[in-house]
Amino acid sequence: MGGLFEYIKMAVQNIRANKGRSFLTMLGIIIGIASVIAIVSIGEGTKNQMNSEIDGIGGGQIAVSVSNDAITESEFITAEDVQAVREINTVEGVNVSESYDGETVTGKGNFSIMLTAEGPDAKLLNNSEMKYGNYFGENEIEEGKNVCVISDADAKRLFGTDDVVGMNLDITCYDSSKSFRIMGVTTQKENGTFVSYTYDGMPVAVNIPYSSMEDLVGAADEFYSLTIQGDKTLDSQIIADQVVHVLEKRHQCAGEEYFQVQSFQDVMQSMNEMLGMVTAFISFVAGISLLVGGIGVMNIMLVSVTERTREIGIRKSLGAKTSSIMLQFLAEAAILTVIGGLIGIILGILAAYGICSFMSGSIGMTITPGISPTVIFAATLFSCAVGVFFGIYPAKKAARLSPIEALRRN
Repeated sequence: MGGLFEYIKMAVQNIRANKGRSFLTMLGIIIGIASVIAIVSIGEGTKNQMNSEIDGIGGGQIAVSVSNDAITESEFITAEDVQAVREINTVEGVNVSESYDGETVTGKGNFSIMLTAEGPDAKLLNNSEMKYGNYFGENEIEEGKNVCVISDADAKRLFGTDDVVGMNLDITCYDSSKSFRIMGVTTQKENGTFVSYTYDGMPVAVNIPYSSMEDLVGAADEFYSLTIQGDKTLDSQIIADQVVHVLEKRHQCAGEEYFQVQSFQDVMQSMNEMLGMVTAFISFVAGISLLVGGIGVMNIMLVSVTERTREIGIRKSLGAKTSSIMLQFLAEAAILTVIGGLIGIILGILAAYGICSFMSGSIGMTITPGISPTVIFAATLFSCAVGVFFGIYPAKKAARLSPIEALRRN
């Protein structure tokens, strides 16, 4: 143990004797470790923030649609199906969504509209925040009231103001016209990541009860899909199985695979996998500098062996073992890379916080770097491994020198 401490002491002395050269040798390791830690931390922080905000928007949501086989057999989701699914204990809300093209005329001009027929829990499923008025619900759907909900941005385009609750909007769709009373105005939530944008010529989004759409265009109360808000504390697959069971029982089509399911959990998992792959690839590219740094360590250790040939010869002539010489140079290579790794870890963490702070200010989303102790430990271990691996050849070369040959060279 005392011998190992002596080797480390000698290695530190040699590093301090050549500060400039030692720093340049460590530079590749520092850049590599710092880059990997910064990239992984930023990627993890961005993923965590996106997951948090996406979960707030659509966490626990499940989409159920009819398959091509069901359409062939004229099996669709009905209004009675919607009500039956709403009665499932684990279901918090159900929405249907069927869209049609239409147009309207106001004092501001002619506008194309995207008319969307929705169900009783549209406000919950759309995660809407009301600015004025209320969203339509079960009563408006049962009574088939001609009411609608629009966004504040669309209200300003149509009327020049967003305080439009109580105003009428004349809508034409498939050569049929009706007047709808605006009962609610929604506004964009301040979530920082997912923001809706409008531009001139973009269709105005108008949401109405599906029962009113039946009166307007003569559409039957049959739907291709529905969206379910399940209990977020439960596994989405359990809720999806319950919903499919109810629908299959009502349509007497068990085993026919008439209903297809996709949960929001599946979408988030796919996004996380994609972000993970991108982060891993960029980290791999950044990690190439570690290889370059390792080669730099080997190169400078070879130079050190050449410069200290006489010292090696004297030590071996005085009885120093081959293993002792080898350990001395391995210790020096390992210490170089460990110091470089530690500096890289500190700079990587600082860079991650700095870049995340800049990103937060630029895009209006608070991103906190996901500093992982596992990544830091792995980076430290890897920097040690680089030092040992790339220090083996120079150390062996030094250890194999003949004391007579070593003394002759100088």
